[in-house]
Amino acid sequence: MRVVIQRVSQASVSINGRVKSTIGVGLLIFLGIMNYDETEDMHWLTKKIPKIRIFPDNDGLMNQSVVDVNGEILLISQFTLYGNLDKGLRPSFNRSAPPDIAVRLYKAFIYALSKNCGKPVATGEFGAMMEIDALNDGPVTLIIDSRERKF
Repeated sequence: MRVVIQRVSQASVSINGRVKSTIGVGLLIFLGIMNYDETEDMHWLTKKIPKIRIFPDNDGLMNQSVVDVNGEILLISQFTLYGNLDKGLRPSFNRSAPPDIAVRLYKAFIYALSKNCGKPVATGEFGAMMEIDALNDGPVTLIIDSRERKF
């Protein structure tokens, strides 16, 4: 699994012109699920994300987690995180998990992340065309891959 995490002041997701979810200060997370991912990958990420210290403390140092600042999370499924341009200019998504596997892991990810954060996680809609509106804070952006844990 691969996540792109952005620290935001606010973010929202709209589907067909209607806002589905909105958050204030917190994390906007794009989640890509690879065809080889398993529940162990999901558990590793959902335990790590709530503890990542990327919010400033009183001295302006990144010493606080999303949980420490009582922040919110907006999770967006994004199969294009496994896009491959090895054979040309049009991306191939053959490394992305097929929908039947991906949706199961996506739902489990939402449940586990909510549990580990102690509050519900806002989401988009799996497989939908979505418009994301975000006010990046910093900007602070991290990429974490469960297959490259030293990344």
